[in-house]
Amino acid sequence: MTDREHYTPGPASGAQVRKDGDDWTLILVRELRHPPEKVWQALTDPAHLREWAPFDADGNLGMVGTTVKLTTVGAPTPHITETKVTRADAPKVLEYQWGGNDMRWELEAFGGRTRLTLWTSIDRRFISMGAAGWHVCLDVLDHLLSGTHLGRIVGPEAMKFGGWQRLNAEYSKQFGVETPKWS
Repeated sequence: MTDREHYTPGPASGAQVRKDGDDWTLILVRELRHPPEKVWQALTDPAHLREWAPFDADGNLGMVGTTVKLTTVGAPTPHITETKVTRADAPKVLEYQWGGNDMRWELEAFGGRTRLTLWTSIDRRFISMGAAGWHVCLDVLDHLLSGTHLGRIVGPEAMKFGGWQRLNAEYSKQFGVETPKWS
């Protein structure tokens, strides 16, 4: 059996929502067993992103002003977002947009580890789905950095993956929103 066959996401945790009228921000916090420099590389390098992120990047996200095309993986029709990196303070803060949503990654070092915080604007109708998806992506990232590669689990594949539906329901309950139905 592969590591992927043994993988089951843990319970919905480490997430919160900030609401400002119709503008909602999903905040996910994850403690990773790796130093910020290693996590930074996984957040910015296209080869690393192809292993865990829900998009492919045609360039490195690690420099302010860089324009990069982000292609959503598993979208029913090609969805390509051209983004400009607006902040890249290695290995602490990374900011850009993906699909019209603001993305902010904060990395905080502690004891050779990293507290990773993702802030992303998201349509409230999809907030629990987004939380479930990012939950799985961050698990895959942590495994990748530990050398136990699970392979990318994103898009429609993630929605069929054991545990995603449970996470979607748990986050819906946690955030007080209706669980979106997705086939």
